Amino acid sequence: MTTGPVGVGIIGAGNISDEYLTNLTSYPDVTVIGIADIDLARAAAQADKYGLDFSGSPGELLALQTVELIVNLTIPAVHAEVSLAAVRAGKHVWAEKPIALDRESARQLLDEATSAGVVVGNAPDTVLGSGIQNSHRLIGEGKIGTPQTVLTLMQGPGPDSWHPRPQFLFARGAGPLFDIGPYYFTTLTMLLGEIESVQALGHRAYEEREIGSGPDAGTRFPVEIWTHMSVLTRFASGVVGTSIYSFDSPVRRQLFEVTGSGGTLTVPVSGFDGPSSFLAAAADEGDWVDLPAQGRERSRGVGVLEMARATRSGRSPRASGELAFHVLDAMLAVEESIEAGSPVLVTSSLTGVAPLDAEWDPQERTL
Repeated sequence: MTTGPVGVGIIGAGNISDEYLTNLTSYPDVTVIGIADIDLARAAAQADKYGLDFSGSPGELLALQTVELIVNLTIPAVHAEVSLAAVRAGKHVWAEKPIALDRESARQLLDEATSAGVVVGNAPDTVLGSGIQNSHRLIGEGKIGTPQTVLTLMQGPGPDSWHPRPQFLFARGAGPLFDIGPYYFTTLTMLLGEIESVQALGHRAYEEREIGSGPDAGTRFPVEIWTHMSVLTRFASGVVGTSIYSFDSPVRRQLFEVTGSGGTLTVPVSGFDGPSSFLAAAADEGDWVDLPAQGRERSRGVGVLEMARATRSGRSPRASGELAFHVLDAMLAVEESIEAGSPVLVTSSLTGVAPLDAEWDPQERTL
């Protein structure tokens, strides 16, 4: 049996790689071997910044025997392609959200990974933060009784006002559903289980948007996706959900509330930490009680770490490829429901995910 830290290689040296590298290089159970990018200079700069031994092309990184697990930080349009290349090279792979842009590519990736004896994990790993994990344990322990309904809101004006190159966030594979939705859908399924069906309406406030900052400020670009979606969700357990995902609101609001037979619990879906709040069924509105998150602070990259520990012990990671596939299936069903004007069944299945122990420590050496 292999022992010692898991060797990790990163493909994609863009902005998000800084946060991953900062955290992964601090975890005793992983060793970052190197970083690759089609822009070799950008990969070299990141390798130098973080003291990595290797930088080069994706193919060169995949050829390194010391790399056991690939972290795929490329753009959504090539997530499936890059992850599949990693699987075919015999590597476990963790990818940024979403796992793919269509069911067929995602299913092929997971099937080939199974055949190759490697494991797929997928962002977001906010669901492994102490905040959501605290909520997960509380619901499992019966804090709110039997879950009955869930309400989620994600509203804001969209990233075009501040992002210097926001075009890709308004193209296929992004928007509020695919860019932000995975945080909510992954949390929903982790806490409440398999989604059975969705029904949705979509709206697009503007056919074009204007870049609000940076060298291209004032440039107009087309909007390809729905920028506001209202979604009804039915879970296999019977829980019913109501959600809004919007880039069309001047009001910035995030909310995640699960109501059960014994009360309502707020879930800190934005970020890795933060308290839950509980209101008992018979209480007054002013009687909310904060329930602080338990355990060590966590940040982006914790999903890679949990996956590395899982693969060494022969179990599936909590933020698994199958969970990501179910989330993708549900989000695509939302789009299909908007187009069809009717409910759409979510046909993929999902095994329940156990919460992390409150004492789970990313800084502990376990391998």
